Amino acid sequence: MSQSVADYLLERLAREWGVKRIYGYPGDGINGIIGAFGRGEGRPEFIQVRHEEMAAFMACAHAKFTGEAGVCLATSGPGAIHLLNGLYDAKLDHQPVVAIVGQQARLGLGGNYQQEVDLLSLFKDVAHEYVQMALQPGQIRHLIDRAMRIALAERTATCVIIPNDLQMEGAEATPPHAHGTVHSSAGYERSQVLPDQRQLERAARVLNSGKRVAMLVGAGALHAGEEVAEVADVLGAGVAKALLGKAALPDDLPFVTGSIGLLGTRPSWELMQDCDTLLMVGSSFPYSEFLPEEGQARGVQIDLDGRMLGIRYPMEVSLVGDSAATLRALLGHLERKQDRSWRESIERSVGEWWRVIEKRAMVPAEPINPQLVFFELSRRLPDRAILTSDSGSAANWFARDLRLRKDMMASLSGTLATMGAGVPYAIAPAGRSAISDVVL
Repeated sequence: MSQSVADYLLERLAREWGVKRIYGYPGDGINGIIGAFGRGEGRPEFIQVRHEEMAAFMACAHAKFTGEAGVCLATSGPGAIHLLNGLYDAKLDHQPVVAIVGQQARLGLGGNYQQEVDLLSLFKDVAHEYVQMALQPGQIRHLIDRAMRIALAERTATCVIIPNDLQMEGAEATPPHAHGTVHSSAGYERSQVLPDQRQLERAARVLNSGKRVAMLVGAGALHAGEEVAEVADVLGAGVAKALLGKAALPDDLPFVTGSIGLLGTRPSWELMQDCDTLLMVGSSFPYSEFLPEEGQARGVQIDLDGRMLGIRYPMEVSLVGDSAATLRALLGHLERKQDRSWRESIERSVGEWWRVIEKRAMVPAEPINPQLVFFELSRRLPDRAILTSDSGSAANWFARDLRLRKDMMASLSGTLATMGAGVPYAIAPAGRSAISDVVL
C-alpha cells in the first residue's frame, strides 16, 4: 500500500518536528489519521483522552512543561468545538499548540454533512495567526510546517483542517514544481533577541539610581531564574512572582515575596507599595492596581514581545529581548547597592509572612483546613516535582501556600483561569523521564 496523506502527516510531525505525542479522541472525521498511528515505526504516540477539551489542555501543558509545541487531534463538528476552551487557554497563556482537526469530506465533493460546522469560522479567533483547510495532498507539507512554525514563533494556537477523504488519499511528499505551488522546509529555531547597548545603559542608569528596587517576574522568566536572582542580589531587590511565573524562583529564597495580585501575599503588596523603582521581566501581569501608583516608581521592563511593553505601568525604559540573555547583558552595567537596608526589610517581611501562613494552616476546621493540606504538602513534595492546579479555591492555596524548591515546575490555567485544566495538565508531563513526580 502506498503512503497515505495521514501516514505522511504523522511521519513529518515526528521526523521533521520532533513531535512525540499527539493528544486526541477518535471520531469519524479523523479515521484516516487514527488508523495511521499503528502503521509504522517512529510515529508520534497517540494519547487517547476522554474528551477533546482534555486533549487541548494536555497539548497546552505539554508546551508549558517541555518548551515544545503541543499537538492535539479532534474530529469535526462537536469534537472540534470541544477543543476551543483548551486552545484559548494556550492562546492566552502564550503557548505553542497545533490543532489538527478532521472533517467528514471536502465541501462540494459529497459526503455526510451531519454534525458539520464551519470550521474555518469556528477557529478564526482562537487560531487567528494561522488556520487553514487542506484540499489537496500536495498542500499537507506546507500547511503543517507553517502551522508548527507559526505556533512556535508567535507562541500561540494554530489549526490545520484535513478532511477525512483526503487523509486516505496517496501522499505527495514533494509538491509538483509548478507556478503557484507552495514549498516549505521544516524546523524552527528562535534567534536570540537582545536590546542594543544604548538601551541597556539607559535601563542600568534607572536601576542604579533606585534605592528601593522591586522586581516582578512572570512566565517569560521561567528559564531565567539564575539571572533574576543575580540581578536581585546586585540591586538589593525583592522579587514578586506573577501566577504563571511561580516556578521562576524557589520560594525558600528569603527575598522572594511570592505571588502578587488577587491571590498574592502581603510582602508582595508591601514591595510594590514602598518601592521607588520597578523592574518587570517576562510578565504581562494584568492587575495594575497591585503595582506602584503611577509616578511613584521609575520603571524598566523586559519582554520578548514588544506588544507587551508598557501596557500595565508607564515604563521609562522598555527592552525587547529574551529575559535570560537581556539580564546577563544588563548585569555588566549594574552597580551593587551597598545599602542593604531595603533588602533586609523585605527579608524580614517574607519571614513573618511564612510564620503567618503556618499559623493559619494550624487553625482547626471540620472536616479539615485546606491550608493545612497545602502546608504539609510543601514539606513532602519530592525533588524536581511538577505541580498543577485547577482554578477556583485551589488556586488560592497553590499561589500562597505552596513553597516551590529549586528545579520544580508548576502551572495552571493562568489568564483564562478555566476550570477543569488541573488533571489534564498533570497527565501530559507524566511520561517525562527526567521528572520524578507530578502532583495535582
